[in-house]
Amino acid sequence: MRLDKFLKVSRIIKRRTVAQDLAEAGRVTVNGRPAKPSTGLKIGDTIVISSGGRETAYEVTGVTDNIRAELAHTLYRTIE
Repeated sequence: MRLDKFLKVSRIIKRRTVAQDLAEAGRVTVNGRPAKPSTGLKIGDTIVISSGGRETAYEVTGVTDNIRAELAHTLYRTIE
């Protein structure tokens, strides 16, 4: 699944265009490498988003094209 679509479906980022803009600006890495919006994701990948002066890391635990809002949090795990 594409990075920008995953961030939107999992509701980590509210809009897909915002996810695309962050990735194009170099603020998103996947497994330690800078990521483009079209970067493919699979279970076990680590996403780090730098925004607003802080970094947040997530581990991908599921990949699906659509999911109900109350279950979206099951697609990722926040890494401390």
